[in-house]
Amino acid sequence: YGFINTCLKSLVVEKYGEETWEKLRLQAGVQDSFLTFEVYKDEITMKLVDKACKILGVCIPADMVLREFGEYFFEFCKRSGYDHMLRTLGGNLYEFIENLDALHSYLSLSYQAILFSSVFPQEMNAPSFRVEKNEDGSMHLHYYSDRRGLCHIVPGIIGAAALDFFNIEISMEIVNQTEEEERTGKKEHIVFLVTQNPVFSYKERSKFSSSPQYLAGSENETENQLNREELERANNTIRDRGASVCPVKKSHWKTIRGIITLGKGKLLRGFDPVYPKSLWIDTKTFCNGLPFHMVFDKELRVKQAGVSIQKIVPGLQTMGICLDQYFSIVHPEVPFTISSIQKFINSQFVFQTRREMMPESWKQRPMLELRGQMIWMEPLQCMLYLCSPLLRTLHELEERQMHIADIAPHDVTRDLILLNQQRLAEMELSNQLERKKEELRILSKHLEEEKKKTEALLYAMLPQHVANQLKEGKRVEAGEFKECTILFSDVVTFTNICAQCEPIQIVLMLNAMYLRFDRLTTVHDVYKVETIGDAYMVVGGVPVPVPTHAERVANFALGMIIAAKGVQNPVSGNPIQIRVGIHTGPVLAGVVGEKMPRYCLFGDTVNIASRMESHGVPSKIHLSSSAYQCLKYKNFEMTERGEIEVKGKGKMHTYFLIRNKTATESEIMGRP
Repeated sequence: YGFINTCLKSLVVEKYGEETWEKLRLQAGVQDSFLTFEVYKDEITMKLVDKACKILGVCIPADMVLREFGEYFFEFCKRSGYDHMLRTLGGNLYEFIENLDALHSYLSLSYQAILFSSVFPQEMNAPSFRVEKNEDGSMHLHYYSDRRGLCHIVPGIIGAAALDFFNIEISMEIVNQTEEEERTGKKEHIVFLVTQNPVFSYKERSKFSSSPQYLAGSENETENQLNREELERANNTIRDRGASVCPVKKSHWKTIRGIITLGKGKLLRGFDPVYPKSLWIDTKTFCNGLPFHMVFDKELRVKQAGVSIQKIVPGLQTMGICLDQYFSIVHPEVPFTISSIQKFINSQFVFQTRREMMPESWKQRPMLELRGQMIWMEPLQCMLYLCSPLLRTLHELEERQMHIADIAPHDVTRDLILLNQQRLAEMELSNQLERKKEELRILSKHLEEEKKKTEALLYAMLPQHVANQLKEGKRVEAGEFKECTILFSDVVTFTNICAQCEPIQIVLMLNAMYLRFDRLTTVHDVYKVETIGDAYMVVGGVPVPVPTHAERVANFALGMIIAAKGVQNPVSGNPIQIRVGIHTGPVLAGVVGEKMPRYCLFGDTVNIASRMESHGVPSKIHLSSSAYQCLKYKNFEMTERGEIEVKGKGKMHTYFLIRNKTATESEIMGRP
């Protein structure tokens, strides 16, 4: 179920980050999220676990990754609302493990109730646990699972439960690992030796004496020790007061109440049940009161059966018939022998009727399943199977043409069916909400991606801080920049090229050139103002003022000359030639227009930079005197051009930029 995969994702994201999860899921080839009650193939979980062990196993061994997952899974279950259910499984670790299969059985009822009409009506295929006490206080935990290679998760889960619920630390080691031999299903069978680590002192243990918290058998010894101490203190008190206390004969019940008070609410002596000399119930009442029960001997011969099971399986009315002729064992997957049943006697047993042995009216119905416990009766050498019909919903009841009245009034199966019917509707609603939530998450993710694309396009047209102000509906005030460097470039003989070529050839030529120039703006961190025809305009120091504006634009210009050599003239087939002009000075910058807002520069600096380009020389970078002064001591090689007549400006002293003395061509072009 998706719950398991969601837990694994949560662990990776929480402890190793979102990027690690993204890498893991891409390598495993699975989706990003999972619905809690959705059925997923085992292969998905196994791929995730395998990739997690490989990716995270670089830092820690694979078995430790699985153990960490086990510990986290326990905490994840608690956070998901199973805390109270887990705490009430048992009063000590032995009882807790002993009842894990019962918990799985309950959960399979709930999940199966949701999925009985699903496209994937799968049974919840949970692992199985069997625990044995040892004389030294340790335990042998038998773990059975169809999913191989996951046994290291078990110590993580059991260790976390022992520490959280019973305040003990345990160690678990594998003492045997085999293929299944005891059961009919081919399962991995791992045997763990579970021992308690001596971490608490006696005083620390006594704090928790009110609730059993130790491995099997250890709580009784602690209880007796506490009782002895309390009794000793009481005797001392009585001896101290003996002279002043009058001896008064107490009644039997006063004595009992005194013992309970002395033991702070706990009887000092162990509990001994009282049994009647003879059984005060007749056979008929017993078979009617427990309508779904069976008694059978070592040869599986039926000795007794409840009235309801006789009604459904008439063959049971013939005493002495073999039980395995009419039933098969569904859970646990063991051979139908008395020795196998005794070995798993603490497990819940699920029987299923055999279709060929059922009455004709049952041939078209789903087979009936019974669930209950086995009790071995040593004096009679017989096994008692106390069971109830395994029914989850009213739909399953109707399918078998049974009624609530067929189930004994004291049997909680009646309540379970009705409660599950209500819970089914609630969980189906929860499932729908989870699906809608997932759809909204995906839509939100797509929306975020589209938003980023839109922002990238907007930031390509306007400076980022200006674009953000416009998005927020604010007015963008024009700003004055005391000093910046502006560059203009154009293609030599562009008019002649246009006259001799198809329009598409011009577009392709300009696009190839501008793509190279645009990349260089990123390399040298200059701002592209606009392009008009073959003219390309950039500025350094605007919109973000920087002291190195002239060097950035100069390096960009050197890159333009090199990049232009890679663009072919569609007329001659030779590389195109460009003219570049640079000037440094003050400007005013602001946003113009509302329909197609543009970030524009105003001032005489723009005009002079344009004149530097128009009065330039092919494949040369033409500098004004102010630009020259900014680059004079910055490791650039420049030559003097002298005075020239500039249209609208008169005579001006200008220079040519030759190269950067310290930067290589690869550095200028931003190549690795």
